[in-house]
Amino acid sequence: MSKINNVAIVGGTHGNEFTGIYLLKKWRESPDIIKRSSFSTETVFGNPNGFRDNKRYLDCDLNRQFAQEDLANPELMNYEQSRAKAINTQLGPKGNSRTDLIIDLHNTTSNMGPSLIILQLDDFNTQLAAYLMQKMDDAVIVLEDQVDMKEHYFLCSVATRGLIVEIGPQPQSVIRQDVMDWMEEMTLHILDFTNKYNSEAGVTDIPSSFTAYRYEETLKLPLDEKGNRVGMVHKNVQDADFNVLRKGDPIFTLFNGEEVTWEGDYEAYPHFINEAAYYDNNLAMSLAKKVEIDVIR
Repeated sequence: MSKINNVAIVGGTHGNEFTGIYLLKKWRESPDIIKRSSFSTETVFGNPNGFRDNKRYLDCDLNRQFAQEDLANPELMNYEQSRAKAINTQLGPKGNSRTDLIIDLHNTTSNMGPSLIILQLDDFNTQLAAYLMQKMDDAVIVLEDQVDMKEHYFLCSVATRGLIVEIGPQPQSVIRQDVMDWMEEMTLHILDFTNKYNSEAGVTDIPSSFTAYRYEETLKLPLDEKGNRVGMVHKNVQDADFNVLRKGDPIFTLFNGEEVTWEGDYEAYPHFINEAAYYDNNLAMSLAKKVEIDVIR
């Protein structure tokens, strides 16, 4: 176990995801809310110009600019690429970071509830997941551990450990109280857990395993041979994040009325269903497999 000494909470990585931004404002005015005895906590406004212009990003998605080769490339200097380099200098550098934990706060237009995305399975993350599910009945754990932490291009991968808090549904450029309450509760539970993790006693009285959803693949909206969109997410799938999808179940409806069914060879659990921010790439949803993960002590 390595003690966590420095925690950074990032809001507004996407400029039109408002909840994290307004929570940062609240916590900067009342910093004791996020203070804990065993580590320092700082807040970082990820994309202030995106927020100013009420856009997800100005030039490119900030949360995809933290690959080490991109951070080291001096030719990548548009607004978000420059912000990534500045954040890496402030919190990192990636690979030898001064920050032990980054909590990156996000909203989704999808009906994912209070979800926590973890990028690696180690003692900290598995104990945190079990602790969080014990504290929040609605919490969902999503695993994106398909690559090593250093290979991820997400902002939170700058730190030794990185978490993505993903709360929805919330339209872009909107604030919802239920979503803000969920985000604040989850973030404070993470800080409480980290304080316990740092203690001599460690984290006790948590389950020995937890249920999670491991990312498997991403599906695109139906396209014709010219790349034009010809269909939409089926009404039975819409808003049914983390509900099982079996072979033969309808998944898309074409604009001509035809249905397209799921023909995969596994039981899939869709999430990020019909996420508005992903339409520029014609992405319809992510699919996961439901797994049981043992807690590492």
